[in-house]
Amino acid sequence: MPLILAQKNAWNLAHTLMKIVVVFRTEGRDFGVAEAEEYDGDPASIVREYDPFAR
Repeated sequence: MPLILAQKNAWNLAHTLMKIVVVFRTEGRDFGVAEAEEYDGDPASIVREYDPFAR
C-alpha cells in the first residue's frame, strides 16, 4: 500500500487497539502495518512507530 495510506491506517489501528503499531517498508515501494510486538522483520525496514500513549 502507499505510504500515506499505511500511515493513516497505522495511526487509526494504534488508537483503536491502544497498542504500538509500526509502518515498515516491504520489498519494492510498498509499505505494511503491524503491531510492534508481532513484527518480526528487519528493524531497519521500520519507517515509523505509532505509540498511542506518547504525547
